[in-house]
Amino acid sequence: MMNCLGMRASDRGEMMEIEKEDLEEITEQPEDVKRIPPWRKQITIRGIVASLFIGIIYSVIVMKLNLTTGLVPNLNVSAALLAFVFIRTWTKLLQKAKFTTSPFTRQENTVIQTCAVACYSISVGGGFGSYLLGLNNRTYEEAGADTEGNSPGSYKEPGLDWMIGFLFVVSFVGLLALIPLRKIMIIDYKLRYPSGTATAVLINGFHTTKGDKMAKKQVRGFMKFCSLSFIWSFFQWFYSGGEQCGFVNFPTFGLKAWKRSFYFDFSMTYIGAGMICSHLVNLSLLLGAVLSWGVMWPLIGAKKGDWFPQSIKESSMKSLNGYKVFISIALILGDGLYNFMKTILFTVRSMYYAFNKKNLKAVSDEKNQPLDDVRRNEVFIRETIPFWVACLGYMVFSIISIIVIPIMFPQLKWYYVLVAYILAPSLSFCNAYGAGLTDMNMAYNYGKVALFVLAALTGKDNGVVAGLIGCGLIKSIVSISSDLMHDFKTGHLTLTSPRSMLVSQGIGTAIGCVVAPLTFFLLQGL
Repeated sequence: MMNCLGMRASDRGEMMEIEKEDLEEITEQPEDVKRIPPWRKQITIRGIVASLFIGIIYSVIVMKLNLTTGLVPNLNVSAALLAFVFIRTWTKLLQKAKFTTSPFTRQENTVIQTCAVACYSISVGGGFGSYLLGLNNRTYEEAGADTEGNSPGSYKEPGLDWMIGFLFVVSFVGLLALIPLRKIMIIDYKLRYPSGTATAVLINGFHTTKGDKMAKKQVRGFMKFCSLSFIWSFFQWFYSGGEQCGFVNFPTFGLKAWKRSFYFDFSMTYIGAGMICSHLVNLSLLLGAVLSWGVMWPLIGAKKGDWFPQSIKESSMKSLNGYKVFISIALILGDGLYNFMKTILFTVRSMYYAFNKKNLKAVSDEKNQPLDDVRRNEVFIRETIPFWVACLGYMVFSIISIIVIPIMFPQLKWYYVLVAYILAPSLSFCNAYGAGLTDMNMAYNYGKVALFVLAALTGKDNGVVAGLIGCGLIKSIVSISSDLMHDFKTGHLTLTSPRSMLVSQGIGTAIGCVVAPLTFFLLQGL
């Protein structure tokens, strides 16, 4: 009985402590709003260094995934975690050395995460696994030099200089395309942007009285599995005897299956990507691998001499590789077209309902809004980005692109680039609105539409290069605009200034334009 009473008393004490902590957190929120640092102080040197470090690590990871599987999971949340660990460790080390440091705020954490994500996003959306790689001579030869439309000279070998220049020219336009509409999408339409919201929840959780305990648990788990992955990768490398030897090419299902590429490489990168991706995606990939490499390609390969000449290599587009590529692309484009049309219809319908709802309430009733939402809206609107800055910046970067891109790629005329930049803001809005509802970035589908349109307009002599580069222009603008809206949503929920978010996004993009090509050539040389 006494034990029960003691347990109840202790439970009451714990409950009182928890309630006291919750009340302290609630009363601290208004002070937190008042103590928000100015937007210039939210961007720090240590934050840029941390962003560079995290961005380089993630650029290598996503570049490898992009060049091998083509599936890159969302790493925004983990970038926020690494930013917190990096700066918190740095400040504690300086405090132990008796150096004074500025406090680490959620705004600085958000800025670091934004900069790091902008850096590695160039590796994802820069075209290194798609349109830029499709310009090389190897693709030209595999397509067949005598193939109609594959005209001589319609290729450009990857080069560090022109890739960096091209990325700098096309990547900054997307940062300014939707700046004037940020209030409409974040506050008026109240789009959720699930990835941005999840990142903000994590960052806000770190910077509370209970945040350190939660962060320590997450960091311990993170370091444990990171160490195991590193040790296993080192073990694989140490016991590898060549390109087709060791655990990377382990004949799990026998040598005959190994020759058909059915083996397990024990790669922790792919295992981790499979754990993040939905089980539906993993099962679909497995089904596609079994049907293609286990059934279709062996059957089509047996038709060698009937369906395609025996004298041609299987890597040629006129041989077995042609069946592989066109069947796969047909499936991808068919499903992509369906999802594209479905997303567009869903977006238009949601915009129609939101517009009608806004007309019914011309003046928003802030009294019915929670107090936290009112504060967030005030902070988000207070440090606004002038409309003329966004328009002037978009025009300047567009003019630079219109001049530079035709010089780099004469097949794409300047007036096509002009039309692309005129249509890009409307396409960016549709994609960003859909991403806010579904968390799906459909930039690749917009790029494919641009590819077919420009390739058809420019003709068979210049269609390959013009279509690929035009695809890259549209995809880059549409993708970066959507990513920026995700970051604005995170900044809105963490009381971070939109100005600091835009500047950090620009810094991260500039770093990514240099890091991504270097990472590409690093992995190509391995």
